Amino acid sequence: MKVSHRFDRDSAVFDDGNLVSCAGLVPVMTVAEQTGLARLLADKVRISAPRIKSGAANPAPKLATVVAGMCAGADCIDDIDLVRSGGMKTLFGGVYAPSTVGTLLREFTFGHARQLESVLREHLVALCERVELLPGADQRVFIDVDSLLRPVYGHAKQGASYGHTKIAGKQVLRKGLSPLATTISTANAAPVIAGMRLRAGKTGSGKGAGRMVAQAISTARAAGAGGAILVRGDSAYGNRAVIAACVRHGARFSLVMTRNTAVERAIAAIDEAAWTPVSYPGAVQDPDTGEWISGAEVAEIPYTAFASTTDRITARLIVRRVKDARHRDALFPLWRYHPFFTNTDAPVAEADITHRQHAIIETTFADLIDGPLAHIPSVIYS
Repeated sequence: MKVSHRFDRDSAVFDDGNLVSCAGLVPVMTVAEQTGLARLLADKVRISAPRIKSGAANPAPKLATVVAGMCAGADCIDDIDLVRSGGMKTLFGGVYAPSTVGTLLREFTFGHARQLESVLREHLVALCERVELLPGADQRVFIDVDSLLRPVYGHAKQGASYGHTKIAGKQVLRKGLSPLATTISTANAAPVIAGMRLRAGKTGSGKGAGRMVAQAISTARAAGAGGAILVRGDSAYGNRAVIAACVRHGARFSLVMTRNTAVERAIAAIDEAAWTPVSYPGAVQDPDTGEWISGAEVAEIPYTAFASTTDRITARLIVRRVKDARHRDALFPLWRYHPFFTNTDAPVAEADITHRQHAIIETTFADLIDGPLAHIPSVIYS
């Protein structure tokens, strides 16, 4: 049997006015209205000097169209058209065409991105007031900070540059853009994005992280975090700016430390009898080799970070060690050490397991890569 016609990409059209392709948007956008998303967009997004006057008109409904499209799976401007297909315009008013939305977005600068960050924070607070988005926030909240490098292709990508990233345990140089994100989660709630900033690919992972963490802590408090807040991150964020932000805002921290000379001396000073076996509830991936491990040994020692600065702080240096898989047949065990700095008071094994759960932010990145970050913008927009 053979198909009797040839089909091009425009031959299948969803144009039945009595059908809708994304009925699930009705409760989503209803909650958005009830939590004041349109009002926040109207109050906070201002384009005072537009290059195209019509592009700056009515930003709130145009941005709401973008939000609805992203909720329905759109990952590029052309995909926004799915919220106009079939009978969708019967269900929703104020739906704009992709070309109109694109004209608005081309007016955006870094300052407008900061305006949208403010909308994000206040709308998250409003959501938490209406629905139980972060159950258990009155007891303990986790804030995770991390970045990733999204590859781009071509020569007209604004801000694209070469940066280092790790793939299958190996450092590689890759051209792309580097979003920095903070998330809020609890023991009973999946992470939600508290803030996000798109940066050039060559930007250091920790640049701007101190301010992002401070904003995330304030957002968590406003969203109902009445208990302890624990900030977690890898070695790019175990720096003065992030730790100082945690201390200023009354949050605990659990951050990987870079292996400098002082940290090496502290690790060497740990007594051999202090090492305690720890078994992870599920296997975890070794950051150096990419292999899966289910057990390790941990120990702790007091450590003063940034000793020669005004931000000096003494807390616990907890070190996890695992046997080096590259030398399984060695006469004496060879260990690899992974230190992190924390001011929590949990037992050492529990503190290590809690710190390892920082990897939950990767689930957020997986969602972003499959959605909003699937296509990075092209050419110059500002």
